[in-house]
Amino acid sequence: MGERRKNIRWNTMQLLTLGFLGVILLGGILLWLPICNEKPIAFADALFTSTTAVCVTGLVTITPAVQFTLLGKIILLILIQIGGLGVIACATAFFLILRKKITVRERVVIQETYNMDRIGGMVGMVRRAILGTLLVEAAGAVLYAVQFVPEFGVAKGIWYSVFHAVSAFCNAGIDILGSSSLMDYVTNPLINITTMLLIILSGIGFTVWTDVISNSRKIYKNEVPKKWWFTRLALHSKIAIVTTLILLVLGTVAVFGLEYHNPDTIGNMTVGEKVMASMFQSVTTRTAGFATISQGGLHTESKLVCSMLMFIGGSPGGTAGGVKTTTVAMLVLACFTFVRGGRDTECFGRRIDNANIRTGFFVVLVAFTAFLAGVTAITVIEPERVPFIGILYEASSAIGTVGLTADLTPHLSRASQAVIMVMMYLGRLGPITLALLFGGKVHPRDKIRRLPERRIIVG
Repeated sequence: MGERRKNIRWNTMQLLTLGFLGVILLGGILLWLPICNEKPIAFADALFTSTTAVCVTGLVTITPAVQFTLLGKIILLILIQIGGLGVIACATAFFLILRKKITVRERVVIQETYNMDRIGGMVGMVRRAILGTLLVEAAGAVLYAVQFVPEFGVAKGIWYSVFHAVSAFCNAGIDILGSSSLMDYVTNPLINITTMLLIILSGIGFTVWTDVISNSRKIYKNEVPKKWWFTRLALHSKIAIVTTLILLVLGTVAVFGLEYHNPDTIGNMTVGEKVMASMFQSVTTRTAGFATISQGGLHTESKLVCSMLMFIGGSPGGTAGGVKTTTVAMLVLACFTFVRGGRDTECFGRRIDNANIRTGFFVVLVAFTAFLAGVTAITVIEPERVPFIGILYEASSAIGTVGLTADLTPHLSRASQAVIMVMMYLGRLGPITLALLFGGKVHPRDKIRRLPERRIIVG
């Protein structure tokens, strides 16, 4: 049974890896077709755009608003939706539409994909995630339409509303408004709040959705007291929600303080507008990629803070990238446990399994290694005139599948853009693949023997 489970896990990893790669290649070919373009496009640019869409990143080498025809933009939207939901979820949805029975093996694949503890309810969870995604995107489109329909007309306004609702919810950050993202709406509360809500809802993860909705229903039916709403949530949900709020506040305060007098970003705004722009910047660094202020105009220290937020990313089980909030929170708690001399890592009255901590450490280490390798490669390829903080910013954006750019990616060489594509791909697959390969596995040798224990000198 264990060997069979291992094989399913390996096959799932292959399916994810090859599935995303296949969609990227197909998308690149389709976006390269003349019928999808207003003007000729190099295949490298089409492939880069397909990669950034499927990996829900947002870094681009061309301007989608002027490059692609309506058909090209529709294909781009489909790629974003597939990338946001994931290959497995889209395949499951296809089976459900065809009313095809989903076998036990396929249910185990779904379980391994989402790194869930039990197989029961997997299909239902995917169904709820897809339905919830469509409903939230529809709500976002309606809110966007309040602004876009009067501004662009009915047909174009609705199209823009749908596209940007999907792009925001899937954390893609790709827009079809022009070359300045959402900078024209930096002081528009409707666009800012709608976009931030879509980013946060998708970035918090579908498992948290299920948990919160389930507990809210129990409170509504008076099955549990209202004061127990938070305490009855799963440990994962508590950590994801609390960490998200902490990072949101810290990011807002950091950007507000560091950029307060910067005329290239928020320096010329009112205090209220500065707060809103700073909050948007904090939210969008959590793998969304939309921008309301110039990323190239940020101070160096602000770019460094944003790079750290991009590396962390959102929460597991959603559309966000990065090493994930729960992973970072778990490792920070483990460090606190070590400092105070404790043995068990505890949080909200629960003990976190050591296997969880080892997996989290491995994910962060490998992601950081890939990040450093990407930064080194681009630094070697590009001439010295390219600022290092700009390379660091683009690499953080790529590995975290964010999409924010310090106005550098379009000007990089093809070799550097290829490195960025690989980083986006690894960023989209990384944590999931690592969890499938190594999460909770016990080496066969550890079951049959224990070697003598020795200490080594560290620090």
